[in-house]
Amino acid sequence: MKALSKATIYQVAQLAGVSIATVSRALRDSELVTAETRERVQAAARQLNFTPSRPARSLAEGRHAANGIVFPDLVGPYYAEVVLGYEAAAAASGSSVLILATNGRRDAAAAVRDLAGRVDGLTVMGRTVDDEVVAGIAGTGLPVVLLARDPVDGVDTVRAGNTGTARALAEHLVGHGHRRLTFLGDPDDSPDVAGRYAGVRAGAKGARLTLVRGKGLDLESGRRAAAPLLTADKPDAVICANDEVALGVLLAAADLGLRVPEDLAVTGWDDLLAARFAGLTTVRQPMRELGATAAHWLHKRITEENRTAARRRVLATEVVIRGSCGAHEEVHP
Repeated sequence: MKALSKATIYQVAQLAGVSIATVSRALRDSELVTAETRERVQAAARQLNFTPSRPARSLAEGRHAANGIVFPDLVGPYYAEVVLGYEAAAAASGSSVLILATNGRRDAAAAVRDLAGRVDGLTVMGRTVDDEVVAGIAGTGLPVVLLARDPVDGVDTVRAGNTGTARALAEHLVGHGHRRLTFLGDPDDSPDVAGRYAGVRAGAKGARLTLVRGKGLDLESGRRAAAPLLTADKPDAVICANDEVALGVLLAAADLGLRVPEDLAVTGWDDLLAARFAGLTTVRQPMRELGATAAHWLHKRITEENRTAARRRVLATEVVIRGSCGAHEEVHP
């Protein structure tokens, strides 16, 4: 027999038609709550068999025990930048952060549900769990924000622009004579990579585009994938899913004695510090702003008096042309 889920403070607030802060005050017999509201909240709590937890009591005092954020992985500068933005914004609102990485976990969904039961709100990044898991957690009343993934009905979503900027990047390469393009990255592994590949396909008209599904998004993965790619039917340009992969391709090209950009054009995505030193053409995205926006939105959801419609925001990205593709004028999507 399946155990019943424990009621949450958010469900009590929804049933009573008040904010979670009001629920907390009413259950503490605060003088800030009218007798009528207190009775309505207490009746809802009795109906749901709700028992205030430590996080619920912290809400009554204007504090939040913790915000949770779920990452696919924590390795690499991209995730580090997002975490820095998220933690800074959460700290500014008085919240601590619990971080969960799903990479390598046998049951990621169970781990995410467990985290959801220990925090005041949850941010879910990328394709860490299925939409059904997200919808189920949000259905309990827990505030949820999605980061860098496709929207789920009724849930806030913030992500960076991919398709339009990737199309502009591909059009730039085609416009400068590159006719054999390779996209290095797996669209099935990440919503961001899927959006980038879709944009490259749209912008590669008049060129031959090949998809190489590289395993991983780190430097060594890029280097390993590029070695055979650059020795047989070498492309004119390799459009990489991110900067780390692109830096690996640059190393592989150097190993083979290929000159960049004379023999091969290479592009990345993110605009990491290393990309600037390497002269890598890339796409700049606001990594810290992504994290900070998710944290700000989650804080608003936790503290808002009345539930509002789900928000959607796509943060702007821009193509940055450097020496690795052989042309230096600015390009905009």
